[in-house]
Amino acid sequence: MAIALAFGTLAGAARAADLNDYPTDARADFVFGCMKANGDTHDALERCSCAIDVIATILPYKAYEKGETVASLDLDHGQIGRMMHATTISKLALDRLYRARAEAEVRCF
Repeated sequence: MAIALAFGTLAGAARAADLNDYPTDARADFVFGCMKANGDTHDALERCSCAIDVIATILPYKAYEKGETVASLDLDHGQIGRMMHATTISKLALDRLYRARAEAEVRCF
């Protein structure tokens, strides 16, 4: 019984680690930006913290990072922006990020 409990605890910890692969600075950066956009209140802090937690359960950090990179380049209307719009990989990364953000919006705001 104790062995099964130990293995269950280890498996649970491994799953939690898999869901928490976002570095602290990435989470903080998201929350700070989100708070600026939502009034810099304690309520915004709670909702924005919730949002990054939801996003982290939907997207692994590497997928989040790809989506954020494409989103930042998506603002460029020059040659780089046009090139980014043209690739299927970029569109997929951006779509996954936007879907995760939308789910976070529904759950937290």
